[in-house]
Amino acid sequence: MSHYQPSHSNQSPPIATHSKSRKLLVAGIALILSVAVFAALFSWRLHRMTGEPPPQRPPVAVSALQIVPVEVGSSIRAVGSLRAVNEVMLSTETAGRVVSIHFEEGQVVEAGSLLVQLYDASERADRTAALAQAELAEAHLRRSKKLIGSGAESREALDERTAARDQARAAVKQWDARIEQKQVRAPFFGQLGIRQINLGQYLEPGNAIASLTDASHLYVDFSVPQQQLRLLQSGSTVRITSDVWPGREFTATVNTVEPRVNRDTRNVNVRALLPNPDNALQPGLFVNAELVLPAQPNQLVVPSTAIQTTAAGDSVLVIRGPDPTHEGHAEYMRVKVSRRLENQVVVSEGLEAGDVVVIEGQLKVPPGSPVRVANIPSEKESE
Repeated sequence: MSHYQPSHSNQSPPIATHSKSRKLLVAGIALILSVAVFAALFSWRLHRMTGEPPPQRPPVAVSALQIVPVEVGSSIRAVGSLRAVNEVMLSTETAGRVVSIHFEEGQVVEAGSLLVQLYDASERADRTAALAQAELAEAHLRRSKKLIGSGAESREALDERTAARDQARAAVKQWDARIEQKQVRAPFFGQLGIRQINLGQYLEPGNAIASLTDASHLYVDFSVPQQQLRLLQSGSTVRITSDVWPGREFTATVNTVEPRVNRDTRNVNVRALLPNPDNALQPGLFVNAELVLPAQPNQLVVPSTAIQTTAAGDSVLVIRGPDPTHEGHAEYMRVKVSRRLENQVVVSEGLEAGDVVVIEGQLKVPPGSPVRVANIPSEKESE
């Protein structure tokens, strides 16, 4: 009788059941870990929402200025040149030989002073002859007037004697004018320059003798852009400075404004009169001219240290809050600078009267940070 023996190959189902159990175990562990991580994140977020807020940064101490509208003087700056009101290069009107020189180089002379004498002996001799003819014509006329009453002389003869007398007198005056041309006199008060002639030299008309300059009053000539034409008027004050006299300021007055605009430069020429009693300035100097304009009221002025310039433009740090003169938070404001003064700027846009602007310490203040005002200088201290 045979017995049936089951094969060992039919034992595989218990192994598959064990593998499936392990997979379920791993999935359960992963699920438990995910739930734990989620619960931890939820607890951390809930703690942040319900817990104590993080400590704030302490306020940064800054120096600030409260803006008050002020009156600001206005001016136009230009480069000008000086010229004398009266200046001439002396010369002779006629040809002749220099027989005498009556001046020294650099001498101050009065108007009408004789400076140079040319040879005039022949002209004076001709004048003497003309004067004799004039005296003879005068005698003939007196005789004719006596005879006209007795009828011994006709009216026609009397007219001829009168004309001869007048011609003789005119000849004398003509020689007087020629003799005067042989003299060179100072046309006005002034100082002579370097002598250009020598004794015995033969001069032609127009040859230079010496310069004569009256520097007691000078003209200041400068030009301004056509956009400033409406601001120009006679009588305005012009402040003059020169590197010849550092630290000294001279005052001129606008004398003339050119009534037309230069077509090439589109500038307007201006001339001012400058008193120069001590001759401190000389004609030909270049000077700095500052035309003073009427002051502009209600201008917002801040120290130049308050302006931060970047590629995006100019900005300032303003303090906002209930009491910005003591504390608040920082806020950057874009501004437009219309004018720059020595150590201040005039702001035309971006600020209002009463705003408190940080003038020192703004580089260490991020936007929105709390600030504490350590010092608010007065208007005079900020200038």
